[in-house]
Amino acid sequence: MKLSRRTRAVAAVAGAASIALLASACSSGDSGSGEGEDITLTITTFGTFGYDDLYKEYEAANPGIKIEATNIDTGGNARTDAFTKLAAGSGLSDIVATEEGWLGAIMEVSDQFVDLKDYGIEDRKADWVDWKYQQATDADGRVIGYGTDIGPTGLCYNAPAFAAAGLPTDREEVAALLEGDWAHYFEVGKQYVDTTGKAWFDQPGFVWNSIVNQMPEGYYTADGELNVEDNAELKANFDLLGEAIGNGLSAQQAQWDWNGGKSFVDGTFATFVCPGWMLGVVQGQTEAGGGDASTGWDFADVFPGGAGNWGGAFLSIPETSKHKEEAAKLADWLTQPEQQLKQFEAAGSFPSTLEAQEELAANPTPNEFFNGAPVGAILASRAEGVVAQFKGPDDSVIQENVFGPPLQALDRGEIDTAAAWDQAIELLHELVG
Repeated sequence: MKLSRRTRAVAAVAGAASIALLASACSSGDSGSGEGEDITLTITTFGTFGYDDLYKEYEAANPGIKIEATNIDTGGNARTDAFTKLAAGSGLSDIVATEEGWLGAIMEVSDQFVDLKDYGIEDRKADWVDWKYQQATDADGRVIGYGTDIGPTGLCYNAPAFAAAGLPTDREEVAALLEGDWAHYFEVGKQYVDTTGKAWFDQPGFVWNSIVNQMPEGYYTADGELNVEDNAELKANFDLLGEAIGNGLSAQQAQWDWNGGKSFVDGTFATFVCPGWMLGVVQGQTEAGGGDASTGWDFADVFPGGAGNWGGAFLSIPETSKHKEEAAKLADWLTQPEQQLKQFEAAGSFPSTLEAQEELAANPTPNEFFNGAPVGAILASRAEGVVAQFKGPDDSVIQENVFGPPLQALDRGEIDTAAAWDQAIELLHELVG
């Protein structure tokens, strides 16, 4: 039997994902299909979206609507969940959050999602930065996602750790110190390691992702061709990171763990790459590890290599939803500028709507956890010049499953940089082709 392009795409993506599911979404539309009855809307998000209070606000303003929310721990696990259910043809929520890194794969099966132009999204086109709206538009001109956040990136740093190394702690001085490329960031990091005997960053996976996201073309060319094996710039950046690992700059942390948050408190590492949505992670991990604002984390208007975007999401409505119109109303409301500002306050997710961005830039509010840093204004500054890189269908698979294991082995000292690159290419051939 010859499989359709859509069936092949769903099966391939579901098969390539190797991460076990830690959570699953509720089934869509379990009650209230009759006129006048209460309606239950299901929504699946991931990571730290900051929507909990917004759900309550929407329910209070819309009697008869109940929201059942599922939040999956990471974007990778959310990807696995979504494509497993797409392959099965059932089980997706009424609203599904899709992440920028696997939006390319969703576009392979975009006809399984509602064209939001049927619900008036074109009237809001000017609300978003232009490239955000374009990202959610498929080859046939269908728009399948309401834009939530984008991921302009700054640098989190621990002021007491910097002070112990004789480095400046004022965020403007830190920005001046670290202005430059990744080689300069690693050079300062080596000085820090040589002085303190402690690590500069937590682990190489997030650093690698940040470096790749800044390249004009990453794992795919702008016209959608795979761009890894013979990509000299990518290989040079990998070698640069490998040298930094060899110089002891990595704290060899497990991604998304950090010793239960204790590593954010005990000085295990001094810097951390921080797209807006990661600010909530830093605070949550620090508090989980027994720390608070006095632990000394701050946020500087600087990032190695200049502007970069890491992440950002969309709210999409599967064709299987039994409540498409009501789901569209909720997704539209959640992504309005007013709600994006509330989402930023709750989780640090930087808005993709222009009005909300302008508000944060014009009225900087000190973030007490990050030493009073005006994080909204800093992120607005970091967003200048950001244009999202094209993400192909297996972009997140390449990041997590092709480069993830070799970088972890390199970090543990089990292989050298050349062997790690060769292992990544082998995994590329095995998982992507």
